[in-house]
Amino acid sequence: MTTFVAKPGEVEKKWVLIDANGLVVGRLASLIATRLKGKHKAIYTPHVDCGDNIIVINADKVVLSGNKYTDKVYYRHTGHPGGIKETTPRRLLEGKFPERVLQKAVERMLKRGPLQRKLMRNLKIYKGTEHPHEAQSPETLDVAKLNRKNVRV
Repeated sequence: MTTFVAKPGEVEKKWVLIDANGLVVGRLASLIATRLKGKHKAIYTPHVDCGDNIIVINADKVVLSGNKYTDKVYYRHTGHPGGIKETTPRRLLEGKFPERVLQKAVERMLKRGPLQRKLMRNLKIYKGTEHPHEAQSPETLDVAKLNRKNVRV
């Protein structure tokens, strides 16, 4: 019995469209990370990009559960002494780039390294309903119907 190992040339990648309007950030990020990595496929191989290309629209309308909207804190460091900076999801969602909340959530769910950087290039996040990927004819994935907890009312 031999173990199947997918080769990068054999992998068939699909385009998936997700409307993030009203969806919970953590649950959506978990689903996106799984699909980016390719774990939903039978040919999954850990060191190969087996996942799909994912387009997320309405990223500015995502919802955080509990008090995370105001209480959660994102930290980053400038690299200089005493250069730790902090921000909240509220400041990000009301700011210029609200899609970064979802991008950081997905990015932190993937293992760091060269494969993570390649997988993140397969994720396209847009704050409005418009996206330039109509030519790829993406199939729509209704995340709200997968589980009732995915949507926050």
